[in-house]
Amino acid sequence: MDLNLQGQSVLVFGAANGIGRSIAEGFVAEGCSVQGFDRASSPTLDITKGDVTDYDQVQSFVAKIPAVDHVIFSVGIGSGKFGFPFWNLEPSDWMRVLEVNLVGAVNVAHAVAPKLIERGAGSMLFLVSVAGQMGSQTDPPYSASKAALINFTQCAAKDLGPHNIRVNAMAPGMVKTDLNHSIWAAGQAKLSESQRQSFDDWAAEKIKKVSHLGRWQMPEEYAAMAAFLASDHAKNITGQTINIDGGQVMHS
Repeated sequence: MDLNLQGQSVLVFGAANGIGRSIAEGFVAEGCSVQGFDRASSPTLDITKGDVTDYDQVQSFVAKIPAVDHVIFSVGIGSGKFGFPFWNLEPSDWMRVLEVNLVGAVNVAHAVAPKLIERGAGSMLFLVSVAGQMGSQTDPPYSASKAALINFTQCAAKDLGPHNIRVNAMAPGMVKTDLNHSIWAAGQAKLSESQRQSFDDWAAEKIKKVSHLGRWQMPEEYAAMAAFLASDHAKNITGQTINIDGGQVMHS
């Protein structure tokens, strides 16, 4: 299937690592002009260093791009206090996660919407999580922030639809990224030495519980879906959350 994305301009927020990097590399492979924005740098991608919670930085970055066709938001953090009941968290634990995962996404949408409206076409794609669809005892601030972003995706899709701009979200499940290593490490620290598991054993056990296909999801899978959603093959898909999660969450 030819996606016909050659020459299109794509902005990827959170392009330095993980799923965001795979998405950026995927668009490069499709012949797109890709500009990244991240707190970290990359040896292979053109990335402007910045913080999505700082609207002025986001707006300044977007203003330097002559034309924008597609925007990807793949920025996300957790509280770092995995597995705690929510009442054991501090307000500051919540605020930082909400600032990055939700307000950061809104900052990006605010900055890029005028450029997309001027073009009269284009798309936005937000990376969310299955945790935002079913609630999570592992990290309530992360879960709540992703639920809010799923809702904002629908709000933005309704506002931008009359301008021929589509807005969707992708919900990862168990993906081989640094975040799952952090969750594993935090959980193991609470156990006695005799109870601890290697990362591979822990992951195999967890995947068996949550994924009906019984396997990891890989970052490259999200790159393929992101490219499809940016293409004209997806011209009637908007306001949707696409799950790539091995069947962890199923919709009727």
